[in-house]
Amino acid sequence: MSEYKWRNSMQPLLQQHIYESPREDNNYNSIPYHKLGKGKIYSGFGSLVAWIIEQKNVLIDGYGGVFFTDIQQEVQKKLEENGFSVKWHFTADYFKSEAEVEEMVKPFLGGAEDVWGFKTTLNLKDFFKIDEFLALEKDDQADINIVIGIGAGLLNWDAPVVYFDIPKNEIQYRMRAGSLGNLGSNITDKAFKMYKRFYFVDWVVLNEYKAELLEKIAIVADGQRVGRPNWLFKKDLVEGLHKLSHAVLRARPWFESGSWGGQWMKKHLQGLNTNEVNYAWSFELITPENGIVLESDGNLLEIPFDMLMTIEYKAILGEHAEQFGSYFPIRFDFLDTFKGGNLSIQCHPSKSYIREKFGETITQDETYYILDCAPGAKVYLGFQENIDPQEFRKALELSQLKKQEILVERYVRSFPSRKHELYLIPNGTVHSSGVNNMVLEISATPYIFTFKMYDWLSLDLNGEPRPINIEHAFNNLRFERKGEKVPKELIAKQVLFDRGDDWEILHLPTHKDHFYDVHRIEFDTELTIDTEDRCHVLMLVEGTSISVEIEENETNKFHYAETFIIPAATQKYKLINHGKGRAKVIKAFLKHDIEL
Repeated sequence: MSEYKWRNSMQPLLQQHIYESPREDNNYNSIPYHKLGKGKIYSGFGSLVAWIIEQKNVLIDGYGGVFFTDIQQEVQKKLEENGFSVKWHFTADYFKSEAEVEEMVKPFLGGAEDVWGFKTTLNLKDFFKIDEFLALEKDDQADINIVIGIGAGLLNWDAPVVYFDIPKNEIQYRMRAGSLGNLGSNITDKAFKMYKRFYFVDWVVLNEYKAELLEKIAIVADGQRVGRPNWLFKKDLVEGLHKLSHAVLRARPWFESGSWGGQWMKKHLQGLNTNEVNYAWSFELITPENGIVLESDGNLLEIPFDMLMTIEYKAILGEHAEQFGSYFPIRFDFLDTFKGGNLSIQCHPSKSYIREKFGETITQDETYYILDCAPGAKVYLGFQENIDPQEFRKALELSQLKKQEILVERYVRSFPSRKHELYLIPNGTVHSSGVNNMVLEISATPYIFTFKMYDWLSLDLNGEPRPINIEHAFNNLRFERKGEKVPKELIAKQVLFDRGDDWEILHLPTHKDHFYDVHRIEFDTELTIDTEDRCHVLMLVEGTSISVEIEENETNKFHYAETFIIPAATQKYKLINHGKGRAKVIKAFLKHDIEL
């Protein structure tokens, strides 16, 4: 099957095998991977089916978006080649009807045109005619019995589980191609409706189920490649993730175009498809959607970041493990508006609002760190001193109704963008990035709860207006953040935190509403840092490349604009500068005493 029929994206599919070759030393790496050692990752259905034959009875389970029909056909072909008869049992035969499923999920999806729903309280069993499914018995006449499909592991059979996983970006590329439906449904709806269902129902249900299933899983396979999956035994995965959680790790970033997207990433980040119209975002570390790539014998296998957190959250989060569990709390992403457009005038929900209306635990408290900017670039932040909320609302509503421009700076303050400045955006703060900025957005992890009030009359890449959410915004806007309070309270006052012979650490204090803080480490040669039992998220924001050294583990090298994580369990790490000039590294970390 041609990739173009089942996948709609200009971003390349993760290659199956990597051949070690010299790469230019100081370039951004868009496919970071972590070595497991030799003999850990296998390739193709031949070796997988050889293992299945030894088991006799197997449950092939997996995540929503995996093409189980293709898997079944490939396994069937290999079994026939080896002379084995097989009885197939399909979990899809035991799902409730699509009408029943649609009625069941309806309370969690809001109105038909709503952008957001409410995180579901359903579990996977609710999608099944469960009593009928659990009564399923093996066929003793067949050489091999295989149950295949989402939920196969619910069965109480004495049989190992082969679990096919898939990263969230590939699910969305398949969704846009119309090659998959939502959980329990073959209906392919509008993309934003499908995504809303994924986020508020499917992914919640499937993540919880996968965590519960973990003990029964014997093999994890990468489901993003059709026809030839890479796979490994779970025991090798667990061992590898344990080592990784005591070392340094980097998620695989992924990139998206958008209505306001720019050209900076195309120019500065190696390995991107330069034929893409623009790049608005890079998901550097949005852990509900990023993956971790593992390597053995040149074979690559990607697992979702949430699997790493399910297994190793204590080592990664340290003192904050019990507060956040398997939820990774800090987000890094890029917003590129170079030669692009302005982001919408927007705000994010309060903690109580996001919990009551959407079922989230924490809210989207953000900061903008200016990685780069052109002369004249602006950040919109806070209100003018003389703001009249009712006048502002009327102007927004009239603009939406009549498609007419607003003089934004009559209501909203703007500030010149300055490289290495940190702008603070606690929930309820009106804000936007103007054109010609390259923003490193450092934030709490929720990432889809943006209430747009004004979008500069721009259209999305399909020529459609993006949703405007004036009502939600006005339920959350903090109009007291205005006038002289804005530069005083919402632009970080950088102060010296510590220094040595050829290094210094600057503190970029965040707002009291932020549960994370930010340092910038500036150094000429090297320095050692203590994690204090907290996870650190870092990025080289000036310089060419640095290494991170942890005790006797291998040294990891990182280049300009690459994001990486130092788990709490590492305790200490050394940063080594390979550039000719001073290196500057941003470090985000959780505050010691935080209340969620």
